Amino acid sequence: MSKTKKTKILIIGSGPAGYTAALYAARANLDPIIITGLNQGGQLMSTTEIENWPTEYNNISGSDLMGLFLNNVEKFNTEIIPDNIINADLSKRPFLLNGDSGTDYICESVIIATGSSPKKLGLKSEEEFLGKGISYCATCDGMFYKGKNVVIVGGGNTAIEDALFLSNICSSVTLVHRHDKFRAEPILLDRIKDKVSKNMISVKTFYTISKIEGNKDKVTNVVLSGSKNNSLENIETDGVFIAIGYNPNTNIFNNLMKTEEGYIITQKNDKNFQTMTSIEGIFAAGDVQDSIYRQAITSSGTGCMAALDAQRWLEKNEG
Repeated sequence: MSKTKKTKILIIGSGPAGYTAALYAARANLDPIIITGLNQGGQLMSTTEIENWPTEYNNISGSDLMGLFLNNVEKFNTEIIPDNIINADLSKRPFLLNGDSGTDYICESVIIATGSSPKKLGLKSEEEFLGKGISYCATCDGMFYKGKNVVIVGGGNTAIEDALFLSNICSSVTLVHRHDKFRAEPILLDRIKDKVSKNMISVKTFYTISKIEGNKDKVTNVVLSGSKNNSLENIETDGVFIAIGYNPNTNIFNNLMKTEEGYIITQKNDKNFQTMTSIEGIFAAGDVQDSIYRQAITSSGTGCMAALDAQRWLEKNEG
């Protein structure tokens, strides 16, 4: 038998965007409910060290940082439910969303903060060495590899930008791409060519990574497989940055509101409700609507914005 939960604001997702949205909504006495999703705390839970969070001088682990977020939200008695939304009827108010637990959630507004997930190579070793040499975010983790050797996988803007960024930090940077044509913008490719000419970056085209190897503590090397001649090449490395794209976690919303390549479109030009989606009363925050920055701090900022937008919208549409 299904249960029913009612709330003014339902927040879907428990990363920096979701928790910050809940904090602001709770302080406005809106009694929000957070649906945590399958991975409470979001992507940061798998990050071993964070050194770019403004208030943490001595670094902090991702799980500890998300624990602080959680403690702050709990202080305001926010209801936090470990569930996963599997269906949504957003055609009329109140909105109805169904959880995997069998619970029906009835609400006046929704903040979608379900984040995004990095695309993976599909190797077993990705899970084994995550946080021990494998990273999906050069901006987040690059400084941990200062003066070390790294490998980057990908051929789009993110991979090229990561290679350029890391070339100023690392001893050697090897960019691996399965084709010889890159999808990145021409200006970025010009910069890569300049770095290659200065021996700051080496490029391996028509190669894929077939193995990532290491010991119990860290990555030590990768094995490249050539697609043209089936050759194998071993490269010693301290880190592997996988930059083959992200998938926004929007599957159940794609056919319900406007999206672009899976990312939810928000009304950024609306001075009153910049985080509102194409559906009145539905807001989006964090990586689910951000294909560019994808940082914890920017996600937290849009979570704040979404809560303030939702509060104003509810006041305007009360009754």
